Amino acid sequence: MDAAVILQYIAYIIYAILVIGTILVILSENSNPIRTLAWVLVLVFIPALGLAMFYFFGQGRRIKRLTFKYLKRVQKLNFKSLNADNDAEVPAQYSTLAALLKNSTTAPVLKGSKVEVITTGERKFQALIEDMKNAKHHIHIEYFIFYNDETGVKVKEVLMQKASEGIEVRFLYDNVANWMVPKKFYVEMAQVGVKVSSFMKTSMPALRSKVNYRNHRKVVVIDGNIGYIGGMNIANDYAIDPNWRDTHLRVLGKGVHGLQINFLMDWSTTGEIVADNTDYFPPCEEMSPNIMQIAAGGPVNPFRNLLQATMQIIMSAKKYVYIQTPYFLPTDSLCQAIATAVLGGVDVRLMVSKKSDSAYVDPAAHSYYEDLMEAGLRIYELQGKFIHAKTMVSDDMISVIGSANMDFRSFESNFEINCYMYDTEIAQQNKEIFFTDMENCKELTLKKWQKRSKWKKLLESILRVFAPLM
Repeated sequence: MDAAVILQYIAYIIYAILVIGTILVILSENSNPIRTLAWVLVLVFIPALGLAMFYFFGQGRRIKRLTFKYLKRVQKLNFKSLNADNDAEVPAQYSTLAALLKNSTTAPVLKGSKVEVITTGERKFQALIEDMKNAKHHIHIEYFIFYNDETGVKVKEVLMQKASEGIEVRFLYDNVANWMVPKKFYVEMAQVGVKVSSFMKTSMPALRSKVNYRNHRKVVVIDGNIGYIGGMNIANDYAIDPNWRDTHLRVLGKGVHGLQINFLMDWSTTGEIVADNTDYFPPCEEMSPNIMQIAAGGPVNPFRNLLQATMQIIMSAKKYVYIQTPYFLPTDSLCQAIATAVLGGVDVRLMVSKKSDSAYVDPAAHSYYEDLMEAGLRIYELQGKFIHAKTMVSDDMISVIGSANMDFRSFESNFEINCYMYDTEIAQQNKEIFFTDMENCKELTLKKWQKRSKWKKLLESILRVFAPLM
């Protein structure tokens, strides 16, 4: 037999072993069966691409190593002084939700914050820059995207100025999302005293632009009593693009301590353990009846707490639940929760963009619409703008604003953070924002939706199979 033919057979055998071995590894991880099936289908039908995708996006062993490293560092932190004086109680109908968030993550119940709901980039960056300029002790800043464009440079200059004045500045970024940002951008900050670090740095970030286990959080803490959380990153899209619709929070008071806890936990991955003292958790006056919990979710958590919290809110709603999200790729359990609520008479509405920034996510998302509309879900598409807000409001009491999308990635793979508020005034404000956005929406109708072409339905069905991997 020709040597070339022998080598070819050997290559085929090695190739088959790799594919079969990878499938066995995936099965042995005992993860989400839908996600497992998606990986197996990719490896069976397009094995070469599947192997490459699994190397970059699907290795469960990597997250086990990250989990060990993360938890080992976090265990060195001590927040006893913070938790000792928190005796706020949530409304009785949300006691289960509050307990879920407290037991599944570090999310104490914090009372008395003054909260501003921000819906424009102009207001967010105006307030953020002003607050940072007035910092007296420290600025802690953590962002998924922090670009070196006009907006990023403005924020960077303030951070550098404050560091040069002797203010503690800690800056944490995701190196995958910001792979195009030149190293010089960070070096210049470090040279004037900004403590700069990437979160769990990944090699070859340019090739891993959609890799799992990224830090999708957007958090700022200033002097332990001013904080920011929400959907807006640091980039021109969020700051000055009129076609971008997002929501963010500015928090004053005790609620900021929840943001501080989570920042310091993430910062501990750099190797620096910041002491729990009044410089970072200063006494705060009670400025309102607002009660909140800051809950972080991510692959290091053994429970999918943000998904569980979303389902808890939907299942316990008596009157309504209004949801805004840029990406809607729900788990089967979330679909069942929505269907159960609407069939039980709850007014559940979903607002998405008519067209998102992802050509392949949209058809996959569309595949879920028909069944949910048949149950009674009302779906609104925002026209002419991309809605990047991640919000929920229910029954004029509970509001959620944060970084988590309604998709597999946010609920299972990424490091996310949400603010849960038990506050009638804020809930009514968020409901008004939802109805204001509805003025620029078109509601989908089941009858018209069912008439879309067979080819479109086929594409949706195919891409839905890969939704757990998106």
